[in-house]
Amino acid sequence: MLKPGQAAPEFALPDADMELVELAAYKGKRHIILFFYPRDDTPGCTLEATDFSDHEDEFERRDCTLLGISRDDCLRHAAFRDKHGISVRLLSDEEGQVCRRYGVWQAKEVDGVKKHGILRSTFVIDKQGLVRHAFYGVNAKGHALEMLRLAKEL
Repeated sequence: MLKPGQAAPEFALPDADMELVELAAYKGKRHIILFFYPRDDTPGCTLEATDFSDHEDEFERRDCTLLGISRDDCLRHAAFRDKHGISVRLLSDEEGQVCRRYGVWQAKEVDGVKKHGILRSTFVIDKQGLVRHAFYGVNAKGHALEMLRLAKEL
């Protein structure tokens, strides 16, 4: 698991339009609010992504770029984005390599069966590429506003 003060692991992932997004491109320019979510088009994930989208202008005014990551493919991201009017860039980590580097790919027990999945988590990364805040196991409800409050402190 990542801790504040650590360098954010670099990545390059495709978004819903299959355009490559590199974390390094933001270094020295923008803060990043990076949120990992389990699956497109589920109730909690939809709430989280639409909440972030609803406040995107406020994040922009604070030099913050919002990026969401799940293991869904680009086509599923595009359908999810279009269905719910999501404006946040959604990145596809189909192989789960970035999820592992950020420590969000974890074992869960559901109905007595252990399996791995994404633990809903968010990272606030400053312009220098350092993790300022790391939140694992977050609740989707109200989370975007909590992150906006932290963005105001950057």
